[in-house]
Amino acid sequence: MSLFIDTSALYALLDVDESRHADMVAVWRNVTDNERVLFTSNYVLVETFALVQRRLGLEAVHGLADVFVPLLQTVWVDEGLHAAAVASLFTAGRRRLSLVDCTSFELMRRLGLTDVLALDTDFADQGFSLLPAAQT
Repeated sequence: MSLFIDTSALYALLDVDESRHADMVAVWRNVTDNERVLFTSNYVLVETFALVQRRLGLEAVHGLADVFVPLLQTVWVDEGLHAAAVASLFTAGRRRLSLVDCTSFELMRRLGLTDVLALDTDFADQGFSLLPAAQT
């Protein structure tokens, strides 16, 4: 079984001070031990690299690049996927919904993925299953 990996998951794995770090590490170990295919997009990676560099520094970016990225199947966003994501962004009309998230939703639908490693509840709002489950 495959799943999608979001920026929020990668960041939580790297930041030991993140409130859900331990939850994310436990789920990460489970999915990698079970050899699930892990997908992400180049947009997610650009967003994650920028966030990690700004908040945690270049050493953490090296950890991201050396430890996590090699385990991911990166799907490169093409013109059609980008256009569909932009259309979704405008249709949603929500200021706090990002183009990267809309791209991820569209990509997950195209790949037939239902599970996402993420802390971003926008994925659940779109009908995807969050790992770890959202806290209420």
